[in-house]
Amino acid sequence: MPNRLASEKSPYLHQHADNPVDWYPWGPEALAKAAAEDKPILLSIGYSACHWCHVMAHESFEDAGVAAVMNRLFVNIKVDREERPDLDRIYQQAHQLLNGRPGGWPLNVVLTPDDHMPYFSGTYFPKTPRHNLPGFPELLERLAAVWHERREDVRSQNAQLGPALRSGGPKAGVTGYAANPAPLEEVRGAILDKLDAENGGFGSAPKFPQAELFARLLRIAAGARLAGTPDTQVEAAVRLALASMTTRGLYDQIGGGFFRYSVDARWEIPHFEKMLYDQAALLGLLGDAVAAGLLPEGGGALAASIGFLARELRAPEGGFYATLDADSEGHEGRYYVWTPDEIRAALPAGDYALAAAVWGLDGAPNFEGRWHLGVRRLPVEVAAGFGLDAAAVDARLDAIRARLLAVRAARVYPHRDEKILTAWNALLIGALARAGRLHGRADWIALAADAHAFLREHCWREGRLYAVCKDGEAYQPAFLDDHAYLLDATLELLQCRWQPDDLHFAQALADQLLDRFADPKKGGFHYTPVDGETLIARPKPLWDDALPGPNGVAARALLVLGRLLNRIPYLVAAEKVLKWAWPGIESHPLGTTTLLGALEEYFRPGTTVVLRGTGEALQRWQQRSSGRYAAQRVTIAIPDDAADLPEALALRSARADGPVAYLCTGTQCSAPITDFAAFEAELAQQEPRFG
Repeated sequence: MPNRLASEKSPYLHQHADNPVDWYPWGPEALAKAAAEDKPILLSIGYSACHWCHVMAHESFEDAGVAAVMNRLFVNIKVDREERPDLDRIYQQAHQLLNGRPGGWPLNVVLTPDDHMPYFSGTYFPKTPRHNLPGFPELLERLAAVWHERREDVRSQNAQLGPALRSGGPKAGVTGYAANPAPLEEVRGAILDKLDAENGGFGSAPKFPQAELFARLLRIAAGARLAGTPDTQVEAAVRLALASMTTRGLYDQIGGGFFRYSVDARWEIPHFEKMLYDQAALLGLLGDAVAAGLLPEGGGALAASIGFLARELRAPEGGFYATLDADSEGHEGRYYVWTPDEIRAALPAGDYALAAAVWGLDGAPNFEGRWHLGVRRLPVEVAAGFGLDAAAVDARLDAIRARLLAVRAARVYPHRDEKILTAWNALLIGALARAGRLHGRADWIALAADAHAFLREHCWREGRLYAVCKDGEAYQPAFLDDHAYLLDATLELLQCRWQPDDLHFAQALADQLLDRFADPKKGGFHYTPVDGETLIARPKPLWDDALPGPNGVAARALLVLGRLLNRIPYLVAAEKVLKWAWPGIESHPLGTTTLLGALEEYFRPGTTVVLRGTGEALQRWQQRSSGRYAAQRVTIAIPDDAADLPEALALRSARADGPVAYLCTGTQCSAPITDFAAFEAELAQQEPRFG
């Protein structure tokens, strides 16, 4: 018989609906049962594309004997971390404090039944002891006994853990403010010190893309170019990392898109999940680097990856699904890997020879007796041997990829989690909008606009934002990252086309941040709203993790919107974020690169370009301003007949004799510019030239 999870919306919870475990979703029923029966809570957090979640499910949660132990000793609660990132954030932090190391998924935490404080936390456990890990059933027996026999020890530990969980970041707050732009310079060395100079990226294995760090390096490289002192070391680091990520196994050479991370240092073999937020981060970085001229050869991977999103992760209504599983047919990566014979059967002989030369199919297999494809020789390196030039090889490879994609489509498809998450969609909307305007791709902008419209229609109700949408129904009140990322995405989309409703929406999101998430005493924004569910802590995120730090995104977006509209409360709130976060920024800039973006905007504000005009003439000026890489430039093109403009924009009045540009830096604005050549000359001074 299905358990209680069968009535939930989450695909991850549905994966556990037929377990013999008496699972509950997080909620009043489970929490009340634990308190009434004095049973500790086993809280298990994961997500539908998580490989080790699947392993533990097959070994333990589907086993009747293990389930009997769980049901006898605990109230068992399953949580989808993508639906409830607040719970995941709190209990991952608890894991770090209890174990002295980061957690992961599945996260299995044992909580006291009355106040829900964790007294044990771990990740994957096998059913029987191995790899220096205890067997799960025996571990559960011991943990239940700890609560019933050593309760005072648990209370004593939690008396120390609770304040640490609730402190949530720097203690100085606004009173300790002494910020300066020095970390913007210091972070360069901190990043370069961690580089893998041979393969690109950071560290050895497992190797994650860490797009935010490379986005910061790209900003540093751009600033050096503008100053006339090119930083060749930084430029080389960005080029090597992106070239490695797009030519080796982290990138899907056949279908486009990026896998979650590499299990080796060379980016050769990935963990085969595809996560929407990884696509957003890497497409944003890649789009900027290609547009800036730092990696012109990356345009193919950029276009193919956006093609993958439109083909495989886009819902018919316009939003984007959350994840593709790593597993297919019970094996990780099975959907993506090949034997040479499979490729030979799919291609004409000449095409197979070319594919083998580029992808190294004449070598030893690299993944469980099969090949996961990566470029071993660049097209330019094999061209002469086939009597072709590099462009002809690229064209042949495109046709080869199309054939292999059709063959692959007939395989058993990985599970797709069809939740539409506001925060992850917002990250992608911003990346698509920016890539679309930088590369002149109206179709990419349309993808962004459709996803934005989906969120407006389904996830914004009666002035409140919701975090999740499944089967057309939105639920779960939204968190800080939902609001901050969507505000930033809305500002990106406004730079592609004027929509007064979007400007009003941006203001509504900004007002929600100030009214429901701000800490009025210490500064910064809490992760959960003031009227949200009461949990054991109310986090205020400081550091970047797999997603950009939402306090940094919020602060920078508020600075941009505040200057655009001359809204002082937005500027003050952004400044208070930096005051609160300053001790963390100063001590560990490497972990706060998103906040560094806000710090840069605060001390070195970019240029806000407001254009007025009509028709093709206005479009020409807009394309010139928003279609070139200039890291901090914001361009808003407003038709002459736009009505009901906010006062700050209405002051940028139209001219009867053609387009006019107002260029403002901080609170200082240039005289109106009506000559296109003069406009171009001003803009060119802000645009780095690589290559």
